[in-house]
Amino acid sequence: MNNIELFIKKMEAENLPRIVIETFEFYYNQLLNGKRGLLPEKEINAVETLPEYEALTENHEEIGKSVLNKSVLIKLNGGLGTGMGLSEAKSLLKIKENYTFIDIIAKQVESSKIPLVLMNSFNTQEKSLELLNNYPSIKSDLPLDFLQHKIPKISVNDFTPSEYEENKTLEWCPPGHGEIYTSLVTSGMLDKLLEKGIKYAFISNSDNLGAVMDNKILGFFAENNLPFLMEVAGRTSADKKGGHLAKLPNGQLILREAAQCPKEDENEFQNINKHKYFNTNNIWINLKQLKEVMEEKENILGLPMIVNKKNVNSKDANSEEVYQLETAMGSAISVFKNAGALAVPRARFAPVKTTDDLLAVRSDNYILTNDFRIVLNPERNLKPLVISLDKKFYKLVDDLDNRIPIVPSLVNCESLTIKGDHKLSGNIKFEGVVELLNKSDEVKVVTN
Repeated sequence: MNNIELFIKKMEAENLPRIVIETFEFYYNQLLNGKRGLLPEKEINAVETLPEYEALTENHEEIGKSVLNKSVLIKLNGGLGTGMGLSEAKSLLKIKENYTFIDIIAKQVESSKIPLVLMNSFNTQEKSLELLNNYPSIKSDLPLDFLQHKIPKISVNDFTPSEYEENKTLEWCPPGHGEIYTSLVTSGMLDKLLEKGIKYAFISNSDNLGAVMDNKILGFFAENNLPFLMEVAGRTSADKKGGHLAKLPNGQLILREAAQCPKEDENEFQNINKHKYFNTNNIWINLKQLKEVMEEKENILGLPMIVNKKNVNSKDANSEEVYQLETAMGSAISVFKNAGALAVPRARFAPVKTTDDLLAVRSDNYILTNDFRIVLNPERNLKPLVISLDKKFYKLVDDLDNRIPIVPSLVNCESLTIKGDHKLSGNIKFEGVVELLNKSDEVKVVTN
């Protein structure tokens, strides 16, 4: 039995759909042939200008309103937030006025009156759907979710399926959010949406609080009959290590992730004056055109491969090294002819990836509007707030909650840096540039 047959046997034992197995085989063969998904600087061109959100008109707003009944909101909800010490869906984390991400998304859907669909993982499905039961008004004759799949990790040593007897679940990994296109097909969700007359899908991460349905963007998307539209924002020094938009010599837009950049091109990759735009992972898809492309390609889009080298147990540096094969949802921009990109305000990109982000959102630096959008507090007249918390003491959500039980006022704060072990007690207001420093081994209590 050769290696690919070992993988096929393992995936069949888990009852994974044939399309998933064939897609894995497609990328596995690329790996065997020495491909690592690299995209050198010499093969791409920079994107100089793009249509901008500020140029959209009231006409776009009206067009968007007219096709709302043909639209769906899809949220990527497979993440567990393990980086912040969570063991369940990050979207169940309380972030504002006792509301979770899921609560706020559900409230937004109630306001916009379009159907909501989650792409869940097996880890996030049960509790996320349980919480949505609190919002009966958002239910329709469409299922509330569909599931993403899993694929085997690959041993770096001999390219066989990785085995980890201590915890068999660690032999598997998610194939990246680029798998959404496969999952839409295998779950039957794509056909269900099209049968209901739904043509336009707005897809975003459940932890991105800036990714709300926008009628102007929907109108722009529909008016131009685009197959695919990526929302991008201007890169700053804080974004230089993340992926960027580029184009091929023939003008086709593409997305280049950090894992696709050769070492010798890192300086150019991080040149934010050359590569100006990053992907917010807010994506608009014409579902009819997606179905046509999937059928044309026999359900394998052939997105650029990302090869991640990790330990089979990420918490054990001595465990076997493995390859994880992934694709990015936004990389489908290279598959659709006439795909477009729109430069949007930074406010549409407000993900919560760390406890730094979480503290900022929980504070009065952001407010929750009546239509359940989280926006910057209009009273703030300063440059964007920068928070840096000591990872030794504040990396995990439980640690943050224990040390900062009452969130301080940060609306007049330019930056907050906390080094060492501090506990905030009472209603505290931080203004200007604030740094708390504790070099001792004892907790330092800060009061108002």
